[in-house]
Amino acid sequence: KKSKPAEAVKGFSMRNLTPLLSPGYAKRKGIPQEISDAKLQVCKDYVSQYASVAIAEMKAHQIPASITLAQGLLESDAGESVLATESNNHFGIKCRTKCLGCTCRNYSDDIIYDMFRVFDDVQESYREHSLLLSSPRYQHLKKLDATDYKGWAHGLKKAGYATDPKYADKLILIIEGLALYQYDRKA
Repeated sequence: KKSKPAEAVKGFSMRNLTPLLSPGYAKRKGIPQEISDAKLQVCKDYVSQYASVAIAEMKAHQIPASITLAQGLLESDAGESVLATESNNHFGIKCRTKCLGCTCRNYSDDIIYDMFRVFDDVQESYREHSLLLSSPRYQHLKKLDATDYKGWAHGLKKAGYATDPKYADKLILIIEGLALYQYDRKA
């Protein structure tokens, strides 16, 4: 079930995660509450759609479902980014080894020549995310308790998953704002 477009009121727009990452933003900017509520609903719908996939990946790869969902939400703007809609890539996963054995597309990110993976479906993106976080670069995180989403968030940032200096804080805000930690107990 898809949410109603949040830009139902002309002239106002904001990213889907803004109500979670900056709770007072809409009020400060004079954006109608209905837009903020609609954006939050898009995030909740995303969680409803992919929670079972995140839980299955947690069972298979010991990565907290809350972290997987929060990263998916953040990296894909709740499934509505160009990378997500055109390439089924919900995690900003870049190509390794110059696209050998995979399909990639160019989307500007840190540099203009960044190549990102193209997936056949969103579940394949979730699986590749799990495999990425199971690589040696992130292996130390598996020593953390599966319910330690804060430790995982800070560990991902420290290991270089994203260049945003507030990446860990954003993941934590998303997890706490949507109570995603509840999914870590379902595995």
